[in-house]
Amino acid sequence: MKLIDLLQPEFIKYPLVTSSKIDVIKELLTLLAEHQRIRNPEEILAAILEREKVLSTGLGNGVAIPHCRSSAVHEFSLALGIHPRGVEFQSLDHKPSHIIFLLVGPETEAGFHLRLLSRISRIISKPEVRESIMASHSAPEIHRILQNQEAEFFEVAS
Repeated sequence: MKLIDLLQPEFIKYPLVTSSKIDVIKELLTLLAEHQRIRNPEEILAAILEREKVLSTGLGNGVAIPHCRSSAVHEFSLALGIHPRGVEFQSLDHKPSHIIFLLVGPETEAGFHLRLLSRISRIISKPEVRESIMASHSAPEIHRILQNQEAEFFEVAS
């Protein structure tokens, strides 16, 4: 499964309107709930926050990937939010996160969950991808950037 199969334009929030880590996570969970991708946003929020206690999902370079596996989730869902000013995610480089992916998956799918996280990390590790996303002005534009990058990455990788 490709990331782009999970991340349709309606699951991209540009711009995020809240300004705290917890509120941004809630905002992205609400987006997934509104599109019937998840049913128990409160339970999933608790699982994400528990995961954040172990180690922050702020990767640095303006990127965070809050995520969890939960028995409240029956299929993988992915949302993306863009915050022009940035949100404090306790990132490794101590800088705010502007590009925030939210990944939730079934508790029983650890291997696939890790593969999806790896795929996101590989694509977003390219500075030009991050710059293009931040220069974008709409969810469809961001979706096209990620779709092109994923296709390019897998064409080269195969």
